[in-house]
Amino acid sequence: MAAEEERAPDALAGSPLASGLQVLELAGGLDLVSGRRLEHVQIAYETFGELDPQGANAILICHALSGDAHVATGPDRFGETVQGWWEPVVGPGKAIDTEKYFVICSNVPGGCSGTTGPGSADPATNMPYGLRFPLVTIEDMVDAQAALIDHLGISRLACVTGGSMGGMQALAWVRRYPERVASVAAIATTWRLAAQSIAFNEVGRTAILGDPAFLGGDYYEQGQPSHGLAVARMIGHITYLSDDSMREKFGRRLCEREEHAFEFVTEFEVESYLAYQGRKFVERFDANTYLYMTKAMDYFDLSAGHATLAGALADVRSRFLVLSFSSDWLFPTYQARELVDALKATDAEVSFAEIESPYGHDAFLLEPEQQRQYLEPFLARIVAEERECATAGPSAPTAGGDAR
Repeated sequence: MAAEEERAPDALAGSPLASGLQVLELAGGLDLVSGRRLEHVQIAYETFGELDPQGANAILICHALSGDAHVATGPDRFGETVQGWWEPVVGPGKAIDTEKYFVICSNVPGGCSGTTGPGSADPATNMPYGLRFPLVTIEDMVDAQAALIDHLGISRLACVTGGSMGGMQALAWVRRYPERVASVAAIATTWRLAAQSIAFNEVGRTAILGDPAFLGGDYYEQGQPSHGLAVARMIGHITYLSDDSMREKFGRRLCEREEHAFEFVTEFEVESYLAYQGRKFVERFDANTYLYMTKAMDYFDLSAGHATLAGALADVRSRFLVLSFSSDWLFPTYQARELVDALKATDAEVSFAEIESPYGHDAFLLEPEQQRQYLEPFLARIVAEERECATAGPSAPTAGGDAR
């Protein structure tokens, strides 16, 4: 797939390890799972660290629903050096060490942080796509990432990793491009959403679609449906927390008052917190993108086209690290165990841990040290073996090749 790159001005200023925002133009477009095609696609991405001479230390990080390419400290899309969304995990000396590994992270198609999405201009009309933008799937996101990896001259990734929706993308890689992935670290994720998670996504979408300001998705000149998007975020944020964390953080404490107001106003601290989260989300995220990302998550099913999940993974040769969190009720541990059991049924090499944490689904963002004890040795071993194989030549077994 042909591509041309546009480099952000002064992107490398201040840090030799952080590229700043880069934009890749996919000259060949992108064919979608739905059968539709995007003729003009831009992919926003950032890189951290340096690719080693063997090309064996590349790690692709896939972001979650509201994430972007800015995974660690470096120049953001506005040129300011700021921390990234997975700051505690990615960076010099951290679990995903950018002094050891070449880290890539891109915004997904359908996103709103530089990659082509519903807020982008449709070349046919020079107006934002809105809901005329085709639905994208997790597999479409992976295909776009594969085109980016091609452009960067990387034939094989040492690891693909991510949490939540990012973990779905990491899992999709092993079915979509099995020979290009040495390992997967799937964190706080699932091989397909359960009914409860789909239900929460639908309530969030209904809040957006029912906002009078939504205007059928063509709200870009007037301003987005703030109320609907804020409510969707409030609903989503509840699912990211746990009962323990909410009880500890808020309890039943009142906010800036000592008695009930006996009016329909914000009174409890938890109400104030959710309202704040909703307001902040509206400032940085696009309502249409929320619709597209949640629908992509709903559609994802790693077992698609097969009678069983194990059958779908029968030819996968990558190694796996699967991490879940004890209080995550959005993507609960039983779903991670289903994935692990299916992988074991195929004789794949898989390591699994349920990490004790009170933070719910958000634990993958808030428990860096607990993840580090698993991620750090896993990545070190994979990269060492990939380097050994690269040095030995093409006839040498690749990582995972002796694990079946």
